Amino acid sequence: MNDIFKGMITAQAKKLLAAYSGDEPFFFATPQRTLLAQGHYANIPWAPDLKTMAIQVQAALQEARSKGHPYPIAVGCIPFDLRQPMQLSIPHQVVLAGGLGTVTAPSKRAINQYELVAVPSRQDYAAAVAKAVARIQSGALSKVVLSRTLEIQTQHSIDVPAVLSHLASKNQHGYTFAVKLYHEGGVLVGATPELLVHKDGLQVRSNPLAGSAARSGNAQEDAQRSAALQQSAKDLHEHQVVADAVAQAMQRYCKTLHAPQIPSVISTATMWHLSSDIRGELDSPDTHCLEVAGALHPTPAICGHPTVKARELIRELEPFNRAYFTGMVGWCDEFGNGEWALTLRCAEIKDKQVRLYAGAGIVGDSDPDSEAAETGAKFRTMLHALGLPAGEDSYV
Repeated sequence: MNDIFKGMITAQAKKLLAAYSGDEPFFFATPQRTLLAQGHYANIPWAPDLKTMAIQVQAALQEARSKGHPYPIAVGCIPFDLRQPMQLSIPHQVVLAGGLGTVTAPSKRAINQYELVAVPSRQDYAAAVAKAVARIQSGALSKVVLSRTLEIQTQHSIDVPAVLSHLASKNQHGYTFAVKLYHEGGVLVGATPELLVHKDGLQVRSNPLAGSAARSGNAQEDAQRSAALQQSAKDLHEHQVVADAVAQAMQRYCKTLHAPQIPSVISTATMWHLSSDIRGELDSPDTHCLEVAGALHPTPAICGHPTVKARELIRELEPFNRAYFTGMVGWCDEFGNGEWALTLRCAEIKDKQVRLYAGAGIVGDSDPDSEAAETGAKFRTMLHALGLPAGEDSYV
């Protein structure tokens, strides 16, 4: 990897996961490496856009280095709406390890007593999808991503480290994270399959996902769903809109760029996704990962296309604040290298209160009931981790 990790404290990945208590500012596990941030050195101030944020982050990290910090990096999460507070900080130290590999899921007690409210309700969400489809069919835009939430109140405090460990056990090929929310209190925890940007020297990569189908517990049915997704005209169109936009945004920074012509299919424990692994060589190693992220965010995978019209429709139809959902989570160093994943399959946990998020991409031939069912399937990742009922037809 890059020079920032040379000489950094290292440990075994599973020990870092076991060491996470919920009080640490940041935990981030990718297929290749695991980071546990410890202690709080400084906050990174808010910036109106990610290009400006990149400049501020670099200045803050260089200042920390000049004052004796041995290995300064910035960690945290950035919201969907950049007008809202960002949660970026410099920890006192980061302990580094390789990938987690196979993790044994912790034994956990099911949560039997809780109150759950869907915002919006399933019926209201389907109605919002129908409005979006009509708007798309009128030619106002080509895609919009609409989300809904589950608000959960439990009798006992949530065991955040146990939730994180459960997520890690089911997410070997994705990005498992926990971020302490200093502004709001609580923790943002999740397991996302989607990489927004990874920059290392001249190498840059993004892995947009769009077009999804729920997994089945029956192997034959599961294989049929995967095959159907690969042939779905609706999902292939939705994916192409996203992949084209990501490649176009990356191209302005790259001397070479490879984007696959046909998406592959990847899986999580609960979903199948169409995937395009887009890789490039940058014109300059000085290009900051957050500047590239700013050109990509928000991608059509989590907002829509065109961006401005999709964002306006989201504000009109979603009756809640997305906060960090569909934002980004990750880290960057003083050389502009870093790794940022989209904050999908996540929950905000504060003592006995939990908010889950799930969204679906809406295009002209979307079916409202099917899109509601897709969001229900996406809730299953966090419901399983929390110990709540998460059958295939739950919360649909």
